[in-house]
Amino acid sequence: MRKRIYWMLPDLDSARRCMNDLLLARVAAPQIHFMAREGAEMGGLQAASLLQTSDLVESAETGLLVGAGLGAAAGVLAAYSLESAVPAGLVVALAALGAVLGTWFCSMIGSSTPSRRLRRFEPGMEAGQYLLMVDVPRGRVAEIEALLAATHPEASFQGHEPNVPVFP
Repeated sequence: MRKRIYWMLPDLDSARRCMNDLLLARVAAPQIHFMAREGAEMGGLQAASLLQTSDLVESAETGLLVGAGLGAAAGVLAAYSLESAVPAGLVVALAALGAVLGTWFCSMIGSSTPSRRLRRFEPGMEAGQYLLMVDVPRGRVAEIEALLAATHPEASFQGHEPNVPVFP
């Protein structure tokens, strides 16, 4: 299980030094992500992906649950109105179809929606700062926070996210 740590860095040079310090501390490169205002120079930094910057995952989960529920309800109604010989199969089939369609539709919407978790960092990024998101094992959180606090006094700690999604 990992925790995501957030730090605001004042400029690109500070962000690069911070990334190098994390790599030297044996934090894997795919676990380090940076965000900045649109059009900002990101030379040498790993930019956060769509999965980290949007509500894609949360929207897909919501679509899965709502779609499955609506599909199952439609299956029950269809089974009663058609007096089908296989009502359970019809309910399961429509629930599965609803889950697939709900996930697809909601993930399309979620991919274009900025993440609610990152909304609080927008003023700093618009002012030219860089947001560092680093995913570390729970046992290394204090170590990494201490490292960044000691080596980067110009950076400001912004907290952590207790539940990091598994695949972004």
